[in-house]
Amino acid sequence: MQPSYATREEIKAELDVRETARSNARIDRVLDDASRAVEDLCHRPHFYPVIATRYFNWPNAQSGTSWRLWLDDSELISVTTLTSGGTTIGASDYFLEPNRSGPPYNYLEIDLGSGSAFGGGDTHQRDIAITGLWGYRDDETTLSATAEALDASGTGIDVDAATSAAVGVGSLLRIDSERVIVTGRSQLDTGQNLGGNLTAANNNVSVSVSSGAAYAIDEVILIDSEKMRIDEIAGNTLTVTRAWDGTTLAAHTSGADIYAPRTLTVTRGALGTTAATHTTSAIVYRWDPPGPVRQMCIGEALTSLLQGRSGYARTAGSGEWERETTGRGLKDLRERVYASHGRKARVRSV
Repeated sequence: MQPSYATREEIKAELDVRETARSNARIDRVLDDASRAVEDLCHRPHFYPVIATRYFNWPNAQSGTSWRLWLDDSELISVTTLTSGGTTIGASDYFLEPNRSGPPYNYLEIDLGSGSAFGGGDTHQRDIAITGLWGYRDDETTLSATAEALDASGTGIDVDAATSAAVGVGSLLRIDSERVIVTGRSQLDTGQNLGGNLTAANNNVSVSVSSGAAYAIDEVILIDSEKMRIDEIAGNTLTVTRAWDGTTLAAHTSGADIYAPRTLTVTRGALGTTAATHTTSAIVYRWDPPGPVRQMCIGEALTSLLQGRSGYARTAGSGEWERETTGRGLKDLRERVYASHGRKARVRSV
């Protein structure tokens, strides 16, 4: 499975799609399609980071000079080891280029002041081997921590409120050196109960809890069968939006259990990493795609969903709810994303 550049929850928030297996599968499908469409538009194999060893012929038809290796579409974020002809070339003996504020790097140059050189193998085939982190950038946001210790085989991870509110299905996370992809979420008892009655009214939005510090803004809680999004926290009172995620407004009695989607189902050891054990309170990091890439992924997914509902007609809905779904509004966004993040050649970066 590959990460998406947006999450299921972001799409559902835009469309108010009810949580069902059918709707989730459809959203996941269009998100994967939208993510791959962004990659195709930008002529990049992927934006997310992958640990791998890749091989290059030396000399090759594109080398041009004896000290420069073009990586073409294999863009680098960082190098762990570089060998040529079976000889390791030290980090101080080469440069990652172009020399600017950071990755992605699309060629390597030997430091001409060093004694290192490319070549020396028995043949030109796969003479150069590079082990490193490949992709566009490794931009991460520090979230919070795991709520339990993990072995190397479990696929369910319990997290706290801050992490629950900040991730969704499709998110790429890092715990220690292991990367995981979130493929699902399930409810976990928060250990707290409703502190007062709630009526079946949209303006009854104050939820009393024993500790407001155990929740986070934008987290979605579940009381009985109604979901509520937390919009504000003041002391031990949560201000919520009722009947969230297509659920039904209902009355709730004091003492009702409060749940939150704090158990993440994940693919372990993703993108070249290895599944490992992790201690309780291990820090969780979220990989963040470039902003325009994320926005275009959301736009492509939304357009695909709306067009699919209408049988790919030009409009969806009727009367005052009728809206155009041709996707023409994406034209400017696509042009901006290509200008800011597109490679202007399909193989060689320029």
